[in-house]
Parts: sequence; structure tokens; C-alpha cells
Amino acid sequence: MAVTFSDLYADSCLKALEEFLSSKTYIFGDQLTKDDIKVFAAVVADPGSSFPNVSRWYNCVSSHLAARFPGKAAGVNFGGKAAPVEEPGKVAADDDDLDLFGEETEDEKKAAEEREATKKSSSKKKESGKSSVLMDVKPWDDETDMKKLEEAVRSVQMEGLLWGASKLVPVGYGIKKLQIMLTIVDDLVSVDNLIEDYLLTEPANEHIQSCDIIAFNKI
Repeated sequence: MAVTFSDLYADSCLKALEEFLSSKTYIFGDQLTKDDIKVFAAVVADPGSSFPNVSRWYNCVSSHLAARFPGKAAGVNFGGKAAPVEEPGKVAADDDDLDLFGEETEDEKKAAEEREATKKSSSKKKESGKSSVLMDVKPWDDETDMKKLEEAVRSVQMEGLLWGASKLVPVGYGIKKLQIMLTIVDDLVSVDNLIEDYLLTEPANEHIQSCDIIAFNKI
């Protein structure tokens, strides 16, 4: 919604801006916009304690601009009346071609790229699917300590892997196998790599002879 301020060089007219900024940090929204720049240009100077809300806002905008324009000011004075500011919510077409903040620095470009990469990464993780896996883990023989075997299995920890319920299932000749559930994030965990690189290598293979996927379901 557009608003109109006029004759902001005069104390009597600054009252309207003072009331307008009583519960605001910027003219509109929660960040500096071109509306702030247009009104800032119409206020000749910091009005000080007579208009505390305007003064706070004026110094806030000034600090933003000072960071963008580090050159030392020689001093500029205005004579006559300042031009009225009409409808700060409306921006002239030429404003889009005028970059009041100058070119982005390398640090700003890098920060923007990092934010974009983080957004893409977060979006990818949200879209990544999950799978529920039922796996049989077989011991070497009937003398294998099944408790230590299960401890060896569950000791494998990685991002995107969650071990679930388990039970011992007889397979014959006094031998039992461990049947265990696990949930994986598809983009982060490969079941084949989990078995080959973790469960069938030292020290886990001291207890584990083989692993078989019994069920694999997308969640």
C-alpha cells in the first residue's frame, strides 16, 4: 500500500513520518528497500532527538549506505525546499536501471553462491527417498557368538542409516542367523557398499560369514 510524504524538510511535516515509523524499522517490510532510499533523499538531515523514530531510521539507512560507499564525503548542503516524496510504494521504471548499492563484492558473491548451494542441498535432501531393508546376517558356524555378531553389525554408523528390530532365526545344525531391519536414505547409503565395505571387512568379518537382502521396499 503506497503512502505519501511531502515537505520533509520541515519539522511540521516530519511529524507524519515520525508517527509512521513508530512501530517500523524500515518504510515497508523488514529490510532496506528503494522506498527507504527515496524517503531518505527527501530528509535533509538527521532530525535528532526531536523525532527519535525518524532519527533511528535515518541513521540505520545511513549506515547501510555508508558501508556501500566507503569514499570520504566532502560535504554537501541544500538550499531551498526539498522535493516532496510521493507514493514511495511506487517505483519509477528508471529505478530498476539504477544500482544504488554498487557492484557486488567478491565476498558478497561467494556468500550468495553458498546460500544458493545450501538451498539446493536442503531441497535435494527433502526430495530424497527412503527405503526399508530386511537383511539376513549369517555366522561362520554354531560357535560364533551371535551377541558379538549383532554388536558388530550395529556398530556400523553413517549418515542416512538407522538400524531397527532384529531377531535370531534357526537355520539348522544348531546354527542361527541374525535377521535385522534397517532404514536408509537412498541418496546417502548404498546397501551393497554397506555390506561389502563394512560388514564383510575387518573386524566385522570375524563374526560375519555372509549377508543377504531378504526384502527391499521404498518408503
